Amino acid sequence: MKNFEERLKGGHPNSLGNTVEVVEEVLKENELFNELFNCYFSNDEVVRLRTSNAMKRVCKEKKQLLTSYLDRFITEISKIDQASTQWTITQLFGMLNQEMTEQQIEAAKKIMKSNLENHKDWIVLNTTMDTLGKWSKKDAELKEWIFPHLERLSSDSRKSVAGRAKKILTLLEN
Repeated sequence: MKNFEERLKGGHPNSLGNTVEVVEEVLKENELFNELFNCYFSNDEVVRLRTSNAMKRVCKEKKQLLTSYLDRFITEISKIDQASTQWTITQLFGMLNQEMTEQQIEAAKKIMKSNLENHKDWIVLNTTMDTLGKWSKKDAELKEWIFPHLERLSSDSRKSVAGRAKKILTLLEN
């Protein structure tokens, strides 16, 4: 055990802390991935934030480490009420969609639809619009569902949210 949870604690919440070093260790010793994954269950919000950052980094380098955990991302991690966790799983779904089963894709859509309907965090909204927007290009039913939500968000008071919604609307209309 490498004590990842302890090593991901402390420092400024917006800093990476030891995230990069932890990722490098996991990439060298793949059997350590489970210990990193279990950091999502830490009581420390900063540890969960850094775990999310680490997951994206690992996914970019070795997707296969995450694929056997997809069901756990869907059933467990998606229930963590923290914005960074929600925006990360949306990004991971987008990165891993080729590796996902149809059942996993449907479950991921349900999670992301709920976030788009209910979440207030601007990053969660932007990342969710991105992933669902891309998926909507090949899914007519999803495309029909997302349009009213994009229209609603296109008048959001936050420029990044409104701009992203307008951009995706334009892409889907063409």
